[in-house]
Amino acid sequence: MDVDVVVIGAGQAGLSASYHLLRKDADFVVLDANDGPGGAWRHRWDSLTLGETHRVHDLPGLPLGEPDPSLPASQVVADYYDRFERQYDVPVRRPVHVARVTSHGELLHVETDHGTWRTRVLLNATGTWDRPHWPYYPGRERFLGRQLHTHDFVSVEDLAGKRVVVVGGGTSAVQFLLQLAPFATTTWVTRRPVEFVERRFDAEWGRQVEQRVAERVRQGLPSGSVISNTGLPLTPAYQRGIDDGILVARPMFTSIEEYGVRFADGSFVEADVILWATGFRASLDHLAPLHLREPGGGIKVEGTTVLRDPRVQLVGYGPSASTLGATRAGRAAALAATRYLGELAAA
Repeated sequence: MDVDVVVIGAGQAGLSASYHLLRKDADFVVLDANDGPGGAWRHRWDSLTLGETHRVHDLPGLPLGEPDPSLPASQVVADYYDRFERQYDVPVRRPVHVARVTSHGELLHVETDHGTWRTRVLLNATGTWDRPHWPYYPGRERFLGRQLHTHDFVSVEDLAGKRVVVVGGGTSAVQFLLQLAPFATTTWVTRRPVEFVERRFDAEWGRQVEQRVAERVRQGLPSGSVISNTGLPLTPAYQRGIDDGILVARPMFTSIEEYGVRFADGSFVEADVILWATGFRASLDHLAPLHLREPGGGIKVEGTTVLRDPRVQLVGYGPSASTLGATRAGRAAALAATRYLGELAAA
C-alpha cells in the first residue's frame, strides 16, 4: 500500500494535520489504534467531566461549541472528533496498530497488524497515553495491595473505603484526591514541593510554556513533565481542598513495604492502594529503528520536522503536547509535509 503521507494517530494533532492535508489534496491515510474516534480522551474515566479538564481547543473548521461541562470529557470529545471525521471524510483506518517504522531508501515502511504502508512522509501523532510512567521505588514489588496508574483508573467508587496513597504532583493527582476524599482515606505524596500558581492560564501563559518546552526539545533533551512547566492553577476548588486538609502533600516516601509506604523520618502509612498519577512519556517506540534520538534522550525538531530525518514530522510531542499546541502543530506538520513532497517532485 503506497501513499505520500501516513499519519499515525487520530487525536487532536492527527485530525488537525488531516484537515490541512485534505486542503492540499494530499494522498494520505490516518492509522489509528483505537476502536473509534476520540484519541486518548475515549479512555479517560467517566467521572472526569469536561468542566474539570484543561480546555479542549477547537479543531480547524469545526468549533467545539459550549457542551455541558458536567458531561464526561471522554463522551464529549469522542462525539466531537466523530463529527469532525465525518464532516471532512477523513481517511481513517482503525483499529490499526503500528509495530514499527523502518527506512528503505527514500521510503519509510510503516509495519502494522494490517499490512505495511510505504510512504514518503510520516506524520507521527501518537501522543503519550500508551506509555504510562511507573517510577521505581524500593519494595514496589513487595506491596500486597493494589497498584494502578492514571491510565488504568476507572471510578472513585472502585476505591471506596480504601486507604489510598496518591503519588504525583499534577492535575490528575489533585482531581483524584478531591474526588476520593468523601469515599476513601487519602495520603498525597510528591517528589517535589507542589507549586500552586495564582495567575490566569491564558494564551500568553500557554505561549510561555510552549517556549520553555521548545527550548528543551531544540537541545535534544526530553521535554519534561507538564507540571514542571506549568504549576497548578489555584482554583477555588483547589483552595477549598487545601483549606480542608485534602491537598496537603508529604515528601516522597523512600520505600514501599507489604502493607504501606515508609518515609525518610521513619513514619509509616498503611495503604490498600497506591495510585500512581505520575504522568506519561511520548509514545515513540515504533520509531526506534529510525534512530532519531539525541545523546540527551530527546529528539531534535525544527518546528515539527525531525532534524535527523526530515521525512518524519512529530506532532503532539514537546511543545505541541497540549490540545492548543497540537492543533497548531498539526497545521505546521501538514504544510511541512506537502512542502517536502513538492521539493521531491521538483528534484
